[in-house]
Amino acid sequence: MLETQAQQRCFRVIANARAGAVLEAGADVFAQRIATAFEVAGCRAAVEVVSPRQLQERLRAAVADEGVTTVIAGGDGTINGALPVLIGCKRPVGVLPLGTVNVLGRDLGLVGTLEEQITAVCQGAPVAMDLGSVNGRLFHSISGMGFFSLMARQREYARRRFPFSRLVAFLFAATRSILFTHAIRIEMEIAGERRQVQADAVLVTVNQFDGAEWRRSRLDGGEFEVHILDTGGLLSRAKAAFSMLTGSWRSSHNLVSLTGTAVTIIRRDKRRGHVTFDGEVERSASPFAYRLLPGALQVIAARPAEPEPEPLPYPAEYQFPS
Repeated sequence: MLETQAQQRCFRVIANARAGAVLEAGADVFAQRIATAFEVAGCRAAVEVVSPRQLQERLRAAVADEGVTTVIAGGDGTINGALPVLIGCKRPVGVLPLGTVNVLGRDLGLVGTLEEQITAVCQGAPVAMDLGSVNGRLFHSISGMGFFSLMARQREYARRRFPFSRLVAFLFAATRSILFTHAIRIEMEIAGERRQVQADAVLVTVNQFDGAEWRRSRLDGGEFEVHILDTGGLLSRAKAAFSMLTGSWRSSHNLVSLTGTAVTIIRRDKRRGHVTFDGEVERSASPFAYRLLPGALQVIAARPAEPEPEPLPYPAEYQFPS
């Protein structure tokens, strides 16, 4: 018994009290559910459900404890806010995605029920992960302006107005973003090339996304991908939004994609504008200097399922050695 306990992996989970899953269940019930799921998976976990203001403080305490593996539980925005603390951790950290989109969680293979995600974390393996930096501001997946920043703002508004349906909230946010997006004029330098464009949106991603679900096959590809949505009015924005939902956005005639390890963007239309970082929106002045931090973080990812062995043509006892 003592030997079994000694071999158990120990985790400390810091959960955002404002996450939807926490609010629905209640902090105490949710914390007990997490602790029980870790126990069922053969691990031990101390769980703290804290307010957003306390997250970084409690994360620092968890990171400082070398006897535990730190886990941050929340949406993409919560994980984004934790990056300044997590980047200083010399050990792999875990993620429990509790948001609506969960871009990073999906890329780590953490899908399904909360219990399934916890099992995947307990059985997972560390992977190296690149981070992006914009004038020193960290992000783990996506930064954008124009249509994308308006979409993020409208989505937050829609969540409060339509808490009963994520689909209705998304359609409401997308419609308003399509109607009210204004073109932005930017000067951009990437891969040694400078260009001036007028666009409905600019999106910078850490490594390449693909497919209908916007997933990255690699988190350590060592590059940015910049997507520029051409100005074509309401119709082109509607087509772009539809193509992102259906997974055909790569073939869109209104979208130009470029890659590079550093990007500089200067907005020519205003001194300050809205920029989104993993779903969190801020007003900031250009220039925006995007720099890559290769392998800046070690994150626990779900192990890929092992392929089942092909059946032998005859029973094993009748197989002859080669």
